[in-house]
Amino acid sequence: MARTKDLVEDIRLRLASRSLAPGERLPSIRRYASAMGVSPSTVVEAYDRLSAEGVIRSRPGSGFYVAGLPLALTVGEAEPRLDREIDPLWVSRQSLDTGPGVLRPGCGWLPAEWMPQEAIGRALRKLSKGEGDRLAHYGATQGSPALRRLLARQFAGEGLDVAPEQILLAGSGTQAVDLVCRFLLQPGDTVLLDDPCYFNFQALLRAHRVKIVGVPYTPSGPDAERFAEAARTHSPKLYITNSAIHNPTGASLSPAVAHRLLLAASAYDVTIIEDDIFSDFEPEPSPRLAALDGLDRVIHIGSFSKTLSASLRCGYIAAKPEWIDGLTDLQVATNFGGPSPLSADLVIELLSDGSYRKHVASLRARLAKRRKEVQARLEGLGLRVWGEPRGGFTLWCHLPEGRDAAEIAKAALVEKMVLAPGNVFSVSQSAPGLMRFNVAQTPPQALDLLAGLLARASADAARSVET
Repeated sequence: MARTKDLVEDIRLRLASRSLAPGERLPSIRRYASAMGVSPSTVVEAYDRLSAEGVIRSRPGSGFYVAGLPLALTVGEAEPRLDREIDPLWVSRQSLDTGPGVLRPGCGWLPAEWMPQEAIGRALRKLSKGEGDRLAHYGATQGSPALRRLLARQFAGEGLDVAPEQILLAGSGTQAVDLVCRFLLQPGDTVLLDDPCYFNFQALLRAHRVKIVGVPYTPSGPDAERFAEAARTHSPKLYITNSAIHNPTGASLSPAVAHRLLLAASAYDVTIIEDDIFSDFEPEPSPRLAALDGLDRVIHIGSFSKTLSASLRCGYIAAKPEWIDGLTDLQVATNFGGPSPLSADLVIELLSDGSYRKHVASLRARLAKRRKEVQARLEGLGLRVWGEPRGGFTLWCHLPEGRDAAEIAKAALVEKMVLAPGNVFSVSQSAPGLMRFNVAQTPPQALDLLAGLLARASADAARSVET
């Protein structure tokens, strides 16, 4: 497999450098195998992969040829773009697209070795031996009935009384938010977001061409007075928030703030999307807007990417029945059915075999220890944690006075480290001196590199004052 990958990359480089032109014949299988010191079957596998991608084409009896159009990508463009504007998509693209060996303290997921890989492997092997429908068929329009029943039972234990028919499975938590936005919003509408908030909320809403208004976030939730003021002034259609462990701050919603939010939402006819993706990281549950509201004007959303696997693309929406029907039609129109039956059945296996609770309990304990270690080291570098999270893997930190998070993030990228500067999370662009750290993705070498970047920034600032 490694040799096949090497051949594929070799041909890609030749195409990118234009040493192989559109329409040109590739070396024969035997000649290329001899030149590269591999077996002919390895060359066949490499050519088949490139053919499947449309990069090259096979002509029976003649050989393989470069596809008609040249590749748009060049070798230089394969590297991270250091000149790209640092916006709400910046951290995502750098975290997802950079290759092995890159440190990712700014990313929003746990390392692979922290996830239940053995349990996922067992579940995959079990499912592969069963009936073939899940391996070949589309998903049901509302998603797996068995998984929806399981979720309904879990919600009941959290104080949310919801029937399986009120749950729609989606391709991911992001797709769930997108479906609701498509369902409820028109271009030009106004949406309230926490300031700061999860940066992809901003990116997604900009794609829907709506107006975004930020509400300052506090250690007990959004500023309830400012929320009511924004709702009264801007007549928003939606408010999107995390209520369990807030991203990026790590704060939790207090009962008093939750009550005031729901009163204001009712008074000004605001629908709330409650993204509950971090709930399993809480040691004890904080208030859920959906449970307090009974899904009257709150839509409850989540997924399994943070605790099980980001590769298992399966999310959910819980809402009132008349909205689920319309959202289901919209999912058919945009995705032709619910999430992959294989993904849904994998989630059922993983949630039902008794190991999930132990896995999550282990994650909580491991993250609590890691948060203390990383916080102590960050404070030793002059950073100050904004608040003390009850759980989760993020720390929202003030940099030393006068340090610009965006500039440090750009410098870090040159050193093969992805950081998450504060203003990518801030609607009002009022967090230039803050940065979010994923404690599970911040090993000692990342902290050592950060120390060097901060020292360099301090020296540059001192020279600037002198001149």
